[in-house]
This record gives sequence, C-alpha cells and structure tokens, in this order.
Amino acid sequence: MIRSDIMKVRQAVVMVGGMGTRLRPLTNDRPKPILPVLDRPCLSYLIESLARGGIEEVILACGYRSEKMAAAIGDGSREGTRIVYAYEDEPMGTAGAIKLLEGRLDETFVAVNGDVFADIDLRGEIDVHKRTNASITISLTRVKDPCEFGIARLDADGRITEFKEKPKPEEVFSDLINAGVYVMQKDVLRYVPKGTKYDLSKELTPDLMAKGHRIQGHMIAGLWMDVGRPRDLLGANIAAAERLLVNKDRNNVSGSKITEPFYLGDGGSVTGSEISSSVISKGSSVTSSKISGSLIMADCDISGAVISGSIIGEGCTIGPGTTVIDSVIADNVNLCNKEFIKGRTVDQ
Repeated sequence: MIRSDIMKVRQAVVMVGGMGTRLRPLTNDRPKPILPVLDRPCLSYLIESLARGGIEEVILACGYRSEKMAAAIGDGSREGTRIVYAYEDEPMGTAGAIKLLEGRLDETFVAVNGDVFADIDLRGEIDVHKRTNASITISLTRVKDPCEFGIARLDADGRITEFKEKPKPEEVFSDLINAGVYVMQKDVLRYVPKGTKYDLSKELTPDLMAKGHRIQGHMIAGLWMDVGRPRDLLGANIAAAERLLVNKDRNNVSGSKITEPFYLGDGGSVTGSEISSSVISKGSSVTSSKISGSLIMADCDISGAVISGSIIGEGCTIGPGTTVIDSVIADNVNLCNKEFIKGRTVDQ
C-alpha cells in the first residue's frame, strides 16, 4: 500500500507552447492561455485550481509569445503557488516538452494542457492515481461531440482499455474524452525519445498501453471547458459570468435592460442599451446598442450597434448602424461605416 505522506504531489507542468492558430486573429499578438475570461487570463483559473489541489510549483512550458505570458501571469503569488518559466527553442510536442524538464521533476507530478478553462478538483484525481498504482491517470469528461478530442473506454475498475485520438464519426466508441489533466510517474518519460517532437496523448499513452502499463481514467469534478476555438472562448466567458460571483455591481449601468448572465468589468459602462448573455470587459463603453451572446474585450467603444454571437477584440470602435453577427473582430479595428458583418473574421 502506498503511503500518502511519501507521495505528496507538489509539481505541475502546464503545456502552453502552442501557437493558437484556431483562435486567430485574437492570438496574432498574444498566446492563447492569456486570452481573457472575465478580465483575467484564462490560464490563471487553472493555476488557481492547481494551487488549491496542493501544487506548490507550476512549471509553464512556454513557446509562442512567452514574454507576454510571463507579463500576464507573473510569479504565481496571486494564485497561491510558485511559477517557474521554461522555454522551448522549437515546438517539441506535449510529451517532448515534458521530457526537456525531466531532470527537475519529482517522481510523481501533474501535467496539464494549458488551453482549457478549468476550475477543478485535482485532489480526487491524485487520490485515484495513488490507489491504483497507475503509470498515468487521465482526467475524463463527457461531451456530445467527441470527434475533436481523444476518447477512452474504461473497464469496471476505471482502467483505460482503449484510447483513440480525434476519431472519425464512424470510429467513435465513447463520449468520454481526455480533459487534458494528467497525474504521471516520471519513469514513463524514458519512453519519450530525446530531441524529438512527441505527443503525450497521441504517442506516449498508446505506447504505454501496448507495453502493459496501467493508464487510469478519472471523471473530472468541477468546471472544465476547452478554449481552442473562438466559440469556446466565448462560451467560457458566458459560463464564468453565470457561475462565478464577480462584478455584480450595476453602478455603471443606466437606462438599460440587462438579462443575465452578464459581466461588466472595472471602468466599463452601459448606457441606454439592451444586453443579454454577454461579457463587457474592463474599460469598455456601450451606448445605445443591442448586444447578445457576445464577448466585448477591454477598452472598446460600442455606440449604436447591434452585436450577436461575436467576439470583439481589445480597443475596437464599433459605430452607429453597424451590425456584427457570429463573427470575430481583431484588436483595434474600427467599424464605423454602418457595416453589416456576418459569419466572418475581420483582421486588422
């Protein structure tokens, strides 16, 4: 029987080196883990939940725009942990990035994909990992369309017996998907080739299963959302506005109809408008407009516009008579000529 006092899990590696191509143009000049959820970097919620789960050191495996990552996230004191930054010279894949850190890792550690909005119970997954003596324990959750993810089949004891990454519709055998939170034994890294791009879920996990290692599944508890695409980022913001008790002050709302969920950031204002299921970020002003199911990022000026199902990037000006539907607008775009935009991405 494994004694919990000699198996304290205190380290986590968060893989944040991706380019965020599916979130462009919002990631043209920033890494996707620092995109905002209620005016906080999305990644900060994950780091906070890791700290609550007993993690004392978070290693961020950075790549793209790493200097902006460090500026936005800081040293971890805000979240109650210590953050260490590690840098890749070139993309090494999820397992390859962890392999680079092998010499500084504890025997048991946590690894997390950084492109999720998560407020999770990590302790439960760690307990399952200890109890089952697994080589890797993978968090799982259920989704309606699993084709974008890795899917798993479990036996009666929760051991993963089959795993397939991004199946075609005819290949789907489960609605249980990999939620990207792993508890791992360091010794499995011996199977990751040095200096080679290597993926944790596509390559290392199937290889370990073929070698007879126990790969355990654990149903994740808490809030978890993938934020790999614009609609996911929008959904994370609206879900957070609905579930998290933040900024319910209406002092800067006047003459307007507000339908929850709704969030208004510091220094923001809404005047003479109709807003429903939307997030208005810090420093943004909305006047005489109708906004539904949308994310307005920081420091925007919206006047006399209709916006639905869209994301408006930082520092945008949307003028009278403009309509934006199911679209993504890059930072610092001016739309002031009564444009009608539907189902488009508007870059600078």
